[in-house]
Amino acid sequence: MVDIDGVISLFGGWERTGWGVQDVHLSSRRPDGSFHSIDGIPHFLSSTAAAHLLELSALFELVWASGWEERANEHLPHLLGLPRALPFLRFSRAVGRANAHWKLDAIDAYAKERPLAWIDDAFNPACHAWARARKAPTLLVQTVPERGLTSLEAGQLVAWAQALRKQRDAL
Repeated sequence: MVDIDGVISLFGGWERTGWGVQDVHLSSRRPDGSFHSIDGIPHFLSSTAAAHLLELSALFELVWASGWEERANEHLPHLLGLPRALPFLRFSRAVGRANAHWKLDAIDAYAKERPLAWIDDAFNPACHAWARARKAPTLLVQTVPERGLTSLEAGQLVAWAQALRKQRDAL
Protein backbone atom coordinates (compact mmCIF):
# COMPACT_ATOMS: atom_id res chain seq x y z
CA MET A 1 0.00 0.00 0.00
CA VAL A 2 1.50 3.31 -1.07
CA ASP A 3 0.39 6.68 0.23
CA ILE A 4 1.26 9.70 -1.92
CA ASP A 5 1.40 12.86 0.20
CA GLY A 6 4.51 12.67 2.37
CA VAL A 7 5.77 9.60 0.45
CA ILE A 8 6.02 10.75 -3.19
CA SER A 9 4.61 14.27 -2.98
CA LEU A 10 6.86 15.90 -0.40
CA PHE A 11 6.03 18.82 1.82
CA GLY A 12 8.10 21.06 3.99
CA GLY A 13 11.54 22.39 3.12
CA TRP A 14 10.27 25.16 0.85
CA GLU A 15 8.80 28.61 1.04
CA ARG A 16 5.52 29.60 -0.59
CA THR A 17 4.98 33.16 -1.85
CA GLY A 18 1.70 32.36 -3.63
CA TRP A 19 -0.38 29.40 -4.82
CA GLY A 20 1.16 28.74 -8.24
CA VAL A 21 4.00 26.34 -9.01
CA GLN A 22 6.13 29.40 -9.82
CA ASP A 23 5.47 30.71 -6.28
CA VAL A 24 7.15 27.84 -4.44
CA HIS A 25 10.87 28.10 -3.73
CA LEU A 26 13.02 25.42 -2.16
CA SER A 27 14.95 26.37 0.91
CA SER A 28 18.27 24.74 1.85
CA ARG A 29 18.93 21.20 0.56
CA ARG A 30 17.04 20.37 -2.64
CA PRO A 31 15.72 16.79 -2.90
CA ASP A 32 15.60 15.14 -6.33
CA GLY A 33 12.32 15.85 -8.03
CA SER A 34 10.27 18.67 -9.49
CA PHE A 35 7.21 20.82 -8.90
CA HIS A 36 3.99 20.10 -10.78
CA SER A 37 0.55 21.67 -10.65
CA ILE A 38 -1.96 18.88 -10.02
CA ASP A 39 -5.59 19.94 -9.98
CA GLY A 40 -4.34 23.49 -9.40
CA ILE A 41 -2.25 22.57 -6.35
CA PRO A 42 1.56 22.65 -6.43
CA HIS A 43 3.18 19.33 -5.53
CA PHE A 44 6.88 18.57 -5.26
CA LEU A 45 7.15 15.02 -6.66
CA SER A 46 10.18 13.04 -5.56
CA SER A 47 12.01 11.32 -8.40
CA THR A 48 13.91 9.36 -5.73
CA ALA A 49 10.66 7.92 -4.35
CA ALA A 50 9.48 7.09 -7.87
CA ALA A 51 12.72 5.22 -8.63
CA HIS A 52 12.38 3.21 -5.41
CA LEU A 53 8.77 2.33 -6.24
CA LEU A 54 9.84 1.09 -9.67
CA GLU A 55 12.43 -1.16 -8.00
CA LEU A 56 9.92 -2.35 -5.41
CA SER A 57 7.37 -3.24 -8.09
CA ALA A 58 9.45 -6.36 -8.83
CA LEU A 59 8.76 -7.61 -5.27
CA PHE A 60 5.38 -6.09 -4.44
CA GLU A 61 1.98 -5.50 -5.98
CA LEU A 62 1.87 -1.71 -5.68
CA VAL A 63 -1.52 -0.31 -4.66
CA TRP A 64 -2.33 3.37 -4.18
CA ALA A 65 -3.58 3.90 -0.60
CA SER A 66 -4.16 7.63 -0.79
CA GLY A 67 -6.98 10.11 -0.74
CA TRP A 68 -5.95 10.76 -4.36
CA GLU A 69 -7.80 7.51 -5.23
CA GLU A 70 -8.10 7.21 -9.06
CA ARG A 71 -6.45 10.62 -9.57
CA ALA A 72 -3.11 8.95 -8.74
CA ASN A 73 -3.28 7.05 -12.04
CA GLU A 74 -4.39 10.19 -13.89
CA HIS A 75 -1.26 12.12 -12.88
CA LEU A 76 1.64 10.11 -11.46
CA PRO A 77 2.49 7.53 -14.16
CA HIS A 78 3.31 10.10 -16.85
CA LEU A 79 4.93 12.60 -14.44
CA LEU A 80 7.18 10.05 -12.71
CA GLY A 81 7.50 7.13 -15.11
CA LEU A 82 5.53 4.82 -12.82
CA PRO A 83 3.49 1.85 -14.05
CA ARG A 84 0.14 2.81 -15.54
CA ALA A 85 -3.15 1.94 -13.89
CA LEU A 86 -2.03 0.64 -10.52
CA PRO A 87 -4.87 -0.62 -8.35
CA PHE A 88 -6.16 2.06 -5.97
CA LEU A 89 -8.33 2.05 -2.89
CA ARG A 90 -11.54 3.98 -2.44
CA PHE A 91 -12.18 5.26 1.04
CA SER A 92 -15.38 5.79 2.91
CA ARG A 93 -15.46 9.28 4.31
CA ALA A 94 -17.50 8.00 7.28
CA VAL A 95 -15.82 8.00 10.66
CA GLY A 96 -15.77 4.18 10.89
CA ARG A 97 -13.69 2.84 13.77
CA ALA A 98 -13.34 5.12 16.75
CA ASN A 99 -9.93 6.81 16.75
CA ALA A 100 -8.68 4.62 13.88
CA HIS A 101 -6.83 5.80 10.84
CA TRP A 102 -9.37 6.52 8.09
CA LYS A 103 -7.67 4.11 5.64
CA LEU A 104 -7.83 0.92 7.72
CA ASP A 105 -11.19 -0.44 6.54
CA ALA A 106 -10.33 -0.11 2.84
CA ILE A 107 -6.83 -1.57 3.32
CA ASP A 108 -8.23 -4.46 5.35
CA ALA A 109 -10.85 -5.23 2.70
CA TYR A 110 -8.28 -5.19 -0.13
CA ALA A 111 -5.49 -7.12 1.58
CA LYS A 112 -7.66 -9.71 3.32
CA GLU A 113 -5.29 -12.40 4.65
CA ARG A 114 -2.33 -11.56 2.39
CA PRO A 115 0.98 -10.17 3.67
CA LEU A 116 0.95 -6.39 3.56
CA ALA A 117 3.51 -3.60 3.57
CA TRP A 118 2.12 -0.10 3.95
CA ILE A 119 4.16 3.05 3.25
CA ASP A 120 2.72 6.22 4.80
CA ASP A 121 3.83 9.32 6.67
CA ALA A 122 0.88 9.50 9.06
CA PHE A 123 0.50 6.33 11.12
CA ASN A 124 -1.26 6.64 14.44
CA PRO A 125 -1.50 4.19 17.38
CA ALA A 126 -4.60 2.57 15.85
CA CYS A 127 -2.58 1.66 12.73
CA HIS A 128 0.11 -0.02 14.83
CA ALA A 129 -2.47 -1.93 16.88
CA TRP A 130 -4.22 -3.04 13.68
CA ALA A 131 -0.91 -4.23 12.17
CA ARG A 132 -0.03 -6.23 15.31
CA ALA A 133 -3.50 -7.84 15.34
CA ARG A 134 -3.41 -8.98 11.69
CA LYS A 135 -2.85 -12.70 11.17
CA ALA A 136 -0.87 -12.10 7.97
CA PRO A 137 2.62 -10.57 8.11
CA THR A 138 2.31 -6.78 8.16
CA LEU A 139 4.97 -4.09 7.88
CA LEU A 140 4.31 -0.38 8.45
CA VAL A 141 6.97 1.83 6.89
CA GLN A 142 6.83 5.44 8.02
CA THR A 143 8.33 8.19 5.88
CA VAL A 144 9.36 11.71 6.82
CA PRO A 145 7.16 14.07 4.73
CA GLU A 146 10.10 16.31 3.75
CA ARG A 147 12.09 13.34 2.35
CA GLY A 148 9.47 10.77 1.37
CA LEU A 149 10.46 7.26 0.33
CA THR A 150 14.24 7.05 0.54
CA SER A 151 16.78 4.23 0.25
CA LEU A 152 16.39 3.60 3.99
CA GLU A 153 12.69 2.74 3.74
CA ALA A 154 13.12 0.95 0.41
CA GLY A 155 15.82 -1.21 2.03
CA GLN A 156 13.43 -2.11 4.86
CA LEU A 157 10.84 -3.19 2.33
CA VAL A 158 13.28 -5.28 0.28
CA ALA A 159 14.65 -7.03 3.38
CA TRP A 160 11.12 -7.78 4.61
CA ALA A 161 10.02 -9.18 1.23
CA GLN A 162 13.16 -11.34 1.02
CA ALA A 163 12.61 -12.68 4.55
CA LEU A 164 9.00 -13.56 3.69
CA ARG A 165 10.14 -15.34 0.53
CA LYS A 166 12.74 -17.37 2.52
CA GLN A 167 10.06 -18.36 5.06
CA ARG A 168 7.69 -19.41 2.28
CA ASP A 169 10.40 -21.38 0.45
CA ALA A 170 11.37 -23.17 3.67
CA LEU A 171 7.84 -24.56 4.11
